[in-house]
Amino acid sequence: MASLSNYAVRMARLSARIFGDVVRPTDSKSMKVVQLFKEPPMAQRKEVYDWYPQHKIYYAMTQKLRFMGLFRDEHEDFKEEMRRLRKLRGKGKPKKGEGKRAGKKK
Repeated sequence: MASLSNYAVRMARLSARIFGDVVRPTDSKSMKVVQLFKEPPMAQRKEVYDWYPQHKIYYAMTQKLRFMGLFRDEHEDFKEEMRRLRKLRGKGKPKKGEGKRAGKKK
């Protein structure tokens, strides 16, 4: 079989570069590397970055349902009760201008 002309070889290489194929003939081990680099990275695959639920959306949704009385979150109820009890004991944040540093000036 006759070998290809210089022009045909150069055009074949150019078309391979344009269309994302391997420019020069390679063995199967090198082709495996080429195939790995053709795939999108793991972090950009939908099944990877959509693995866990969107917590911000679920949290906002449960807060709205809780406010309407359709959802009961015992942990949030407990935290609210603890905040209320701390406020009753006077353990809340001081008002602006009533902190430790303001008391030292007088």
